[in-house]
Amino acid sequence: MERNPLSVPQIQPPTYGNLITILSIDGGGIRGIIPATILEFLESQLQELDGEEARLADYFDVIAGTSTGGLVTAMLTAPDENNRPLFAAKDIKPFYLENCPKIFPQERGPFSAIANLFKTITGPKYDGKYLHKIIKEKLGTRRLSQTLTSVVIPTFDIRQLQPTIFSSYEVRNDPTMNAQLSDICISTSAAPTYLPTYYFKDEDKEGNIREFNLTDGGVAANNPTLLAISEITKQAFKKNQDFFPIKPMDYGRFLVISIGTGAAKIEQKYTAHKAAKWGAIDWIHNEGSTPLVSVFTQASADMVDLHLGVVFQALHSEDNYLRIQDDTLTGTVSSVDIATKENLDNLVKVGEELLKKPLSRVNPETGLTEPVKSGGTNAEALKKFAKLLSEERKLRDQRSPQNKVVKY
Repeated sequence: MERNPLSVPQIQPPTYGNLITILSIDGGGIRGIIPATILEFLESQLQELDGEEARLADYFDVIAGTSTGGLVTAMLTAPDENNRPLFAAKDIKPFYLENCPKIFPQERGPFSAIANLFKTITGPKYDGKYLHKIIKEKLGTRRLSQTLTSVVIPTFDIRQLQPTIFSSYEVRNDPTMNAQLSDICISTSAAPTYLPTYYFKDEDKEGNIREFNLTDGGVAANNPTLLAISEITKQAFKKNQDFFPIKPMDYGRFLVISIGTGAAKIEQKYTAHKAAKWGAIDWIHNEGSTPLVSVFTQASADMVDLHLGVVFQALHSEDNYLRIQDDTLTGTVSSVDIATKENLDNLVKVGEELLKKPLSRVNPETGLTEPVKSGGTNAEALKKFAKLLSEERKLRDQRSPQNKVVKY
């Protein structure tokens, strides 16, 4: 397959290396600050190894993101005027701290709870106008085909009642999917009850028009790691030259970093006794949160982690799969939209503390996440993965026909 010159990644293709590298970022609204903190640390480790100009897009074959993770994905992979990433990982956290209070303006005063309930019942809690404005301002007219490495960003089409996956691989075969990154990010972030669904239409060079009626990608895959693996597997089946002769189910060659946005499992906030009495309103607004959204996004994310954890362990490749997630959130830090300065600052602390926590993996017998014996911390695991990523990139540069070693 001839490669589209607009989508040639910075990294040499996997066919010249030993691994297929994937970065995945969950959805979670303002909790995107947590993976932003983790990614800043990972990029700093790569810079220690390869120079200050190293960027995450230089090391991953695919970066996948849902909802807030989709926005982070676009920020990391969209090109600037020098064809380098528009944002460094260290820029993402300040972006969230500055803009989240304007995206999710907080009601204040004694009647704020009633006002929020009224908004939730009568329409989206937020109008999304500032979110749309800032995303379009930052990403401009850049399109999916222009990302500096391949990306996978899920959305859900409420008219077709099926997922719409924006994939760098698929856009080569279907130009009608070559949407602007801003439209994709707005769509994947349109969380039900929080932000309005998003309509746009796109026209390819042949004049073919496609309409999209999209809502949050978390409806389909709040943890998009499996989607990224599936996209690569399809390319292997099609004998894409970038992946040939890689076998489609050769999970041993995947190197995966999957980063969650935290969960409030430890709170055990809801019980069957309480929920048995809930009607529609309670499912969409209960004690300041939206149980229905929390349940389906957390369920889909955990199912992906459970599946991949079992598969990688069964193939004795568990050291190639790193899932970083904090299940111990409590109070307002577990919300997706309480964008007060105090809460945002606390989310930064959650991310920093998560780096210090023990490396954990899902137990296939219980489905629970447990610390890995002698596994060290998440920060130590990221350092090991940074070294593997650096070595893989250098190996590909050496083996490529151009024999071009990139110098930063």
